Amino acid sequence: MPNVKAYSAASATAPLVPSTIPRRDPTEYDVQIKILFCGICHSDLHYARDEWHSVMPTVYPCVPGHEIVGRVTRIGSAVTTFKEGDRVGVGCLVDSDRSCPHCQSGLEQFCPNPIFTYGSPDQHLGGVTYGGYSDSIVVDQRFVLRIPTNLDLAGVAPLLCAGITTYSPLRHWGITKGKKVGVVGLGGLGHMGVKFAHALGAHVVVFTTSPNKKQDALRLGADEVVLSHHADEMSRHAGSFDFVLDTVSSDHDINAYINLLGLDGNITLVGAPEKPLAVSAFSLLFGRRSLSGSLIGGIAETQQMLDFCAAHDITSDIELIRIQDINQAYQRLLKSDVKYRFVIDMATLHQE
Repeated sequence: MPNVKAYSAASATAPLVPSTIPRRDPTEYDVQIKILFCGICHSDLHYARDEWHSVMPTVYPCVPGHEIVGRVTRIGSAVTTFKEGDRVGVGCLVDSDRSCPHCQSGLEQFCPNPIFTYGSPDQHLGGVTYGGYSDSIVVDQRFVLRIPTNLDLAGVAPLLCAGITTYSPLRHWGITKGKKVGVVGLGGLGHMGVKFAHALGAHVVVFTTSPNKKQDALRLGADEVVLSHHADEMSRHAGSFDFVLDTVSSDHDINAYINLLGLDGNITLVGAPEKPLAVSAFSLLFGRRSLSGSLIGGIAETQQMLDFCAAHDITSDIELIRIQDINQAYQRLLKSDVKYRFVIDMATLHQE
């Protein structure tokens, strides 16, 4: 059982610091991965600070990170899908019960017994699973993804969470050429939603409260940009959208966006506001509109997303950082001071 270098937090108020953690030797179906890059998701910050205590209490020391890309360094005797040297990725899941109806239908993200990349019971070593802010990781081959060779590895890392989180609902609700799609918010999730909706052929409208984001939204693939606090701009689009992807995690008026939907239009939440949103029944009743939520994607769909990205040359817009700067990155993340995802260069783990 080797120990590897990592960055971990010892408590909800402690900074992330250098440490060592155990990793198992590969079993017959396992893939050992040298981690080259790891994205920083806001979920990492929530978990490190035990802000989800009521639903997922943090066990310390904790090692976040579920946007992992790297190269295979070793495989188990029964592994058939990967070989040493392959470019691979690991997202939010490293296992599931594999037997429930959701797993059987390729929807592992809805398994009642998921094993998340960090913070879940570790059936191999005891304790909990440790994430990608580390030198390496060992994962069952069924939860490892193949990274297309034409994509920049650092830019791929956020696709394994932010990418699949936005791709999955767009696919589920049938977004194709000719559809009108709204994207609420232009952050880590929103910028991926714009790229995917544009690549799928939709007419894309970004809704933002920040006038200075207009040029970026257009660069990313938006056809129009609407300042959501301007009532006249909002009213021009009333009743005209097939689909709205809401990526905002702060409190906001959801009815303003429900009213933008046309007949049978849907709005899907992928942001997670802390407080419940007040929904007007009449906003849904008139127009047979629907409100739903979505959570990452299954393993097969995540691979489909990566292949789609390869075909359309899509990666995340990132800021590459040293792991020694992780605590400063967390502070900037709280201020939304990043365009549009931080990614850690894990080679810096071995620097002083």
